Amino acid sequence: QVQLVESGGGLVQPGGSLRLSCAASGSIFMINIMAWYRQAPGKQRELVAQIAIGGSANYADAVKGRFTISRDNAKNTVYLQMSSLKSEDTAVYHCYADGLQGESWPYRNLEVWGQGTLVTVSS
Repeated sequence: QVQLVESGGGLVQPGGSLRLSCAASGSIFMINIMAWYRQAPGKQRELVAQIAIGGSANYADAVKGRFTISRDNAKNTVYLQMSSLKSEDTAVYHCYADGLQGESWPYRNLEVWGQGTLVTVSS
């Protein structure tokens, strides 16, 4: 069973910075996409940023220029560096990964979510 564990959330003032981390563990053969989603109170979950195994990344318009996603493939870990935080960035941030899992062939499809970490931007 593959698990994702997020860390790094907390309370930060507007204009501040936070760095989220998400580590995958278990019978992982390959992780293709790693991503961060967020869900604010009363709103639907939305994609914040995603990064492919080769390093290409995409961002939501609301975070472009402020957030940076990166990954360490050797550690099966993805990071989200958040800067110039705004009150509207307040949400539970969830990590997501897809790829292949298993100890040997035939490998099974992998789609897994983390439990989430709360980011609160407030003065």
